[in-house]
Amino acid sequence: MHSQKLLIGSHAPYWHNGNSVTSKSYNIMLAALPAVGMGIYQYGIPALAVITFSISCAMLWELIMNIAMKRPISIGDGDAAAIGLILAMLLPATTPWWIVLTGTFLAIVIGKQIFGGLGGNPFNPILVAFAILMLSWKNYLDFDTALLNYDLGFKMLYPLGALKHFGTDAIGDFTSQGLLMGQQIGGIGAFCGLGLIIGGLYLILRGYIRWEIAFSFLIGIFVTALLYNISNPDKYAAPMFHLLTGYTLIGAFFLATEDSSSPVNLVPMLLYGAGAGIFTVLIRNIGAFVDGVVLAVLIFNVANPLLDKIRPKALGKGI
Repeated sequence: MHSQKLLIGSHAPYWHNGNSVTSKSYNIMLAALPAVGMGIYQYGIPALAVITFSISCAMLWELIMNIAMKRPISIGDGDAAAIGLILAMLLPATTPWWIVLTGTFLAIVIGKQIFGGLGGNPFNPILVAFAILMLSWKNYLDFDTALLNYDLGFKMLYPLGALKHFGTDAIGDFTSQGLLMGQQIGGIGAFCGLGLIIGGLYLILRGYIRWEIAFSFLIGIFVTALLYNISNPDKYAAPMFHLLTGYTLIGAFFLATEDSSSPVNLVPMLLYGAGAGIFTVLIRNIGAFVDGVVLAVLIFNVANPLLDKIRPKALGKGI
């Protein structure tokens, strides 16, 4: 009997920019460095400890799963390291080691490996892990509580938390310029808007992420926030506030654009990004959670297979 291999592929169109998984993973980490560097500068050694421990744990879980499932060792491709880095960027600098350990386990083992490894996951592994952490240990991920002892020289309130609990009167001291330059508290690598924009533009220009998803996500947030603000400016913040706070920018460039859980066709990409942006503002304004990025993108990860079936009619095909 001839030795045969079964090749399994998804539907067309196929898109490849000529780069390897390793190249993409390390370029994603390179793009994250401006925001990560600002996080280490602002929060110091605790932030560096969370980042290095998260990357190490993610690579360790990947190695353990490779051995346990008798697969080729894949820690060299950088994907596990990138997952560990981006997960750490979402966390407070004071996150306990056991939460970091649990989070990386959830991302690598539950979010990625049990679905077959790289390319087989229907959800972004980082969001799967963070959503479970957020629901399980809310107080440890509450920035106002976790970062209470830091003296950073500016107003020590999590902007979205202040808006949620006290309305627009509580966010009057936050300016767009200040938020862009990182004058706010938040995740280690999620609070500096300028750093995230630089990294995002780098990934777009190098072809590592699809600009259609990132920009439609930001437009969805902008338009929805604008409509809410027009309806009641005393209760709902202006669009620029929503764009520059919380996980908006890291969501646009590093989370919503994850390959396996996002569409590849033009119209589905626009619907996916805009829908996640709209849901983000809905959750922030009328939902139970302070920030809606994580849950909104997860919801559209679920919708991705259906959205990606929306394709233009083949040329020459009759009605």
